[in-house]
Amino acid sequence: MAKQFPSLTPALSKFIAKQQMFFVATAMAEGKVNMSPKGGDSFRVISPTKVAWLNHTGSGNESATHVQHDTRMTIMFCAFEGAPMILRLYGQASALHQGDPRWSEYIDLFPESVASRQVFVVDLDLVQTSCGMQVPLFDYVDQRDALAKWSDKQGKQGIEQYWRSKNQVSFDGHASNILALSGLSNEEEA
Repeated sequence: MAKQFPSLTPALSKFIAKQQMFFVATAMAEGKVNMSPKGGDSFRVISPTKVAWLNHTGSGNESATHVQHDTRMTIMFCAFEGAPMILRLYGQASALHQGDPRWSEYIDLFPESVASRQVFVVDLDLVQTSCGMQVPLFDYVDQRDALAKWSDKQGKQGIEQYWRSKNQVSFDGHASNILALSGLSNEEEA
């Protein structure tokens, strides 16, 4: 049976700390709903009603584009070992880019990475657990290191060039504004 809470309990925060992955869903009023899996050391509980997660550079930039138009965000955790449970966090998100004055307040909560693209801060308005009895059991092996190796090879300038070529427009054709919000020009540096 689903249970709803106005905020995270200590037990739910402890559950989150043990998880190796989570899923993020966003949408605008029209267009596709985006849902992405996330891993690594990229999630923090700030308070019972606030969480933050680090978004690394990737092939799309949908979540950041969506929250510029509609701040709704759902984050889901699943127990893949032990007792079954699904935990959903519903809230209003803001995307902090490198040009945001609040960037330094949050980026230091996470391991340093040249691939750091945005920090999402989510003010929770509902926390819900459900049974998850059909979620399969999985054995955790390790986090992948492919993104870290790729981004280290690219370096800061290579990542910024990737943003210019791959992260400026959502798959529904909306501007992500990543360059302006990160304090970068649209021109490639010589």
